[in-house]
Amino acid sequence: MEHFLFRQLAFVRNQVLQAVEGISEETADQIPNGFRNSIRWQLGHIYVVMERYAFQYMDLPVQLPQGFKEQFEYKTSPLTTPADIVVPTLSELKFLLKNQIERISSELGDRLQDNVTPYTTSAGMKLESLEQFLSFNLYHEGMHFSVIKIYKVLLSQ
Repeated sequence: MEHFLFRQLAFVRNQVLQAVEGISEETADQIPNGFRNSIRWQLGHIYVVMERYAFQYMDLPVQLPQGFKEQFEYKTSPLTTPADIVVPTLSELKFLLKNQIERISSELGDRLQDNVTPYTTSAGMKLESLEQFLSFNLYHEGMHFSVIKIYKVLLSQ
């Protein structure tokens, strides 16, 4: 039986994907005044962080396309991304995001209580099991979902 956490993760991820429906490639790269990231960055960052939370701290291989770490990791910005990095299309990002939760559920669904390499988030929360990482991701992804919604409003003005 699937753990409720995976339904929550899928729900939040679907909200993110619905929020970016109809966004053009051009709009995805615009950075609102006073900010340092774009909608495309938000999507890539959500993907990269979830890969870390689900796989890296379990000492499992992450599935990061080339250039994702340099573009979307914490403290990166499109303003400072090296020019030779290939930027993924929105379709590519949506595909990765759409399949990520199912892959995590399928590969790690029975390992929620496994201990992991402990990690303290930038918000100060100490995480010590896969379930804690995935639960914390609900907060993380929710924050970026809100930013995407704010950017959409600011970019439509």
